[in-house]
Amino acid sequence: MKLPLSYYLNQDVIFLAKDLLGKVLFTEINGDITAGIIVETEAYFGVIDKASHAYGGRRTGRTETLYTQGGVSYVYLCYGIHHLFNVVSSVEDEPHAVLVRAVEPLIGKEIMEIRRNMPASKTAISSGPGSAAKALGIDRSFNKKDLTENEIWIEDHRIKYSPDEIVSGPRIGVAYAQEDALLPWRFYVRGNKYVSKPRS
Repeated sequence: MKLPLSYYLNQDVIFLAKDLLGKVLFTEINGDITAGIIVETEAYFGVIDKASHAYGGRRTGRTETLYTQGGVSYVYLCYGIHHLFNVVSSVEDEPHAVLVRAVEPLIGKEIMEIRRNMPASKTAISSGPGSAAKALGIDRSFNKKDLTENEIWIEDHRIKYSPDEIVSGPRIGVAYAQEDALLPWRFYVRGNKYVSKPRS
């Protein structure tokens, strides 16, 4: 079942980052459907989070998507190479987002193999945010897409993890965020091989 708009309007981005674990992220591109189970996320807490693109209320052409009402995608290019997919959440003008860092391939594995030029048995196929996006065919054209429509969406397949199966720790690659770099806002499924390194 596709997650409804109301799901994304939740103002507790930390809750959502945890709750999205086990949900299934889908894309449909030229009739090709691929999907992966979300197994690693990071929460970004809007204007007060030094790791967020919207820290301090920063608004640019790139970050404007974050300020829309939740339920849209925010896709940006990292280091000029990787596209990273984020779920924009909360209400309008509250720029919260959840970065999807890794998925476990579920549907359309052979398409993912072509996109990533590697067998699906290799965990690198969709481990790490750049790889996960590439495996699902997500590029900059997916920015600001409505997550309740039919190009990119998330479904609840009733995959649930108990609290002791979910690990939290500091986010990755946000050293610039000073004390906020230490916040335990990265969540992942314990023991899942598609989770990106480092696994503490």
